[in-house]
Amino acid sequence: MEARRIHITGVVQGVGFRPFVWTLARRFDLGGWVRNSSSGVDIHVEGDVAALTAFERALAGDAPPLAAIDRVAAESVAPQGHAAFTIVPSLPEPGESLPVAADVATCADCLRELNDPNDRRHGYPFLNCTNCGPRFTIVRDIPYDRPHTTMAGFPLCPACAAEYADPANRRFHAQPVACPACGPQVWLERAGARASEGPAAVAEVRRLLAAGQVLAIKGLGGFHLACDATNAAAVALLRERKRRHGKPFALMTADLASLAQHAEVSAAERELLLAPARPVVLLRRRADSPIAADVAPGRDRFGFMLPYTPLHHLLFVPGPHAPAVLVMTSANLSDDPIAYRNEEARERLADLTDAFLLHDRPIHVRCDDSVATVFRDAPYLLRRSRGYAPLPVTLPFAAPQLLACGGELKNVFCLSRDARAFLGHHIGELEYHETLRAFHEGIAHFERLFRVQPSGLVHDLHPDYQATRYARERAARDDVPAIAVQHHHAHVAACLADNGCPAPTRVIGVAFDGTGYGPDGVIWGGEFLVAGYADFERALHLRPCPLPGGDAAARHPWRAALAWLREMDLDWSADLPPVAATGETERAVLAGQLAARINTPLTTSMGRLFDAAAALAGLAPSVTYEAQAACELEAAAAPGEDGAYPFAIADREIDPRPALAALVGDRRRGEPLDILAARFHNGVAAMVAAACDRLRRDRGLTMVALSGGVWQNLVLLERTVARLEAAGFAVLVHRQVPANDGGLSLGQIAAAAARLARE
Repeated sequence: MEARRIHITGVVQGVGFRPFVWTLARRFDLGGWVRNSSSGVDIHVEGDVAALTAFERALAGDAPPLAAIDRVAAESVAPQGHAAFTIVPSLPEPGESLPVAADVATCADCLRELNDPNDRRHGYPFLNCTNCGPRFTIVRDIPYDRPHTTMAGFPLCPACAAEYADPANRRFHAQPVACPACGPQVWLERAGARASEGPAAVAEVRRLLAAGQVLAIKGLGGFHLACDATNAAAVALLRERKRRHGKPFALMTADLASLAQHAEVSAAERELLLAPARPVVLLRRRADSPIAADVAPGRDRFGFMLPYTPLHHLLFVPGPHAPAVLVMTSANLSDDPIAYRNEEARERLADLTDAFLLHDRPIHVRCDDSVATVFRDAPYLLRRSRGYAPLPVTLPFAAPQLLACGGELKNVFCLSRDARAFLGHHIGELEYHETLRAFHEGIAHFERLFRVQPSGLVHDLHPDYQATRYARERAARDDVPAIAVQHHHAHVAACLADNGCPAPTRVIGVAFDGTGYGPDGVIWGGEFLVAGYADFERALHLRPCPLPGGDAAARHPWRAALAWLREMDLDWSADLPPVAATGETERAVLAGQLAARINTPLTTSMGRLFDAAAALAGLAPSVTYEAQAACELEAAAAPGEDGAYPFAIADREIDPRPALAALVGDRRRGEPLDILAARFHNGVAAMVAAACDRLRRDRGLTMVALSGGVWQNLVLLERTVARLEAAGFAVLVHRQVPANDGGLSLGQIAAAAARLARE
């Protein structure tokens, strides 16, 4: 007879780990106990030596599917004479922390109950079990027990209490467990009054959607605005009310069979759609889909997700007025954060919606839907939020407790503790008051949840970013250092950390995006860095070009196009689309700006170069959302075209003028748009390969890291990676965090930690 004391860390709470341990101990006839603590799961187990060995082996090998074990630490201790194995109360430990599980889509067992007329939870919008349901969006503190969640206000009925207390039941200590008798309720509200409740409310929602109305529906991490995606008038009404002109809407449909009528789905995309996180997945649209064209104008892909809560599934129950496919977009006005409280929704969404489908389960943390695509049969994240946050990214080295504040756009903050980087949920654009408040609230919640007291604040070099101001002001207030990390170095460091590269790694970092503060006063964005975690050298970059109007050029790509025409000494002749799209007065003002260098900051931005190319090709002289012109150029690219526009490389500069001149020439010769788009993409890919080959010869580096928002362009990504691999390079791309600014804070943490370790 021997005994073991075992401590397990990782995502091991809220995933059915204790009943798994209890079942395992009973299988091997062992005594002892298991409990949650603030740092993981503690186990005392005793019995026959062979049984103990088998038990320890099965702990990691047979763990529940939602568990993610970081470490199993075991030591021999004295037996205590336990004849049976029990689950004992949780142990709070001041200062300790552990990962918190992300929200999980409804499991197959719960779906069967939802659809079973004989089950006591039939049609109940909030059923869940240990294997599914809300986690991050309802947790207030750790350990993950019901009193620390927003379900604390719903006392269990006797039937639910019996399930909750039975280790053999899949609802054992499922903290959100509930039923119609004791749990949250749903109701429809119109003109400030309850119109219907329960199943009748859900049925009325289906009828209103079928009638072309726009509804606000409270979900897992906030509200969606929903309408019938096949009703062009309803989609147009939603765009008008939301003030979202042009940017694609996310879609939801009942299942894969329904989805296949609207989009092409590969095996890897199918797997991603069905993953527990249930992200929005970008899928190539079918030409015969009846979905309204205005859902995703100018794009060749739809963003689809499958239902991930019981309430969503109930919206698609077959019957009268059952929708085929719904727009399910974040419930906000323009770029405000998603609404997530009932009172807030009534105030902020009143002019956007015809009715509200509300419920009384509080959401503690607002959390937008995640967005992903597939690159080379593996997930490629574009927004990391619901279903992924707050799962940590494991760093390849230990880091002190730091807070990285991210960027201004697509903001995501990050906290580090030991070798874990806890990335926050998607916050958005910090220039808006409500979003900035969400940023402050999110940081406070994460610091409390993961017991982090930052010993340093990490920020971007840009002095006017709200995140930079927050970091500097708080660092001064808390008397800790403020650590600045250059934007594009942070992108490359994020890619290294994303791929688990060890500390000494040095790469050719190709950081392409729209804007980033350069130490030389130039707006960077087309950069080739020789970089590791702690430092970087700017080895090559795009030729700088004046950007007339500064930020206005991002909203009006014709500005960048005319600036590049001037750099090429080409006349602004009316046969060119960006010239034809503007008035004589506008062009005169722009010419004066460029001549006098008034409000014309220099930029090396690849994002703005794509804007210029798109405008010269005849697309989007002005845009209504970020990267619209580049997205439309990507969608237009002919898949079979192998021609490439030439770039010139001399000294430390890459000159795009030959490529743009060739594009203008092809346009004037009448080449179709898809050929122009493909040749520009091919030219950029060929230029990247040539520049990296030059740096390999100079520096001996054979690994390339691709990071920055431009690498969300899958046409460019695929063609570039193919060329680099053919040339013998190892290529790193993002997988766990986005290549865009949503992954920036991970790079800030990694760079700052490496720099501090070197000092």
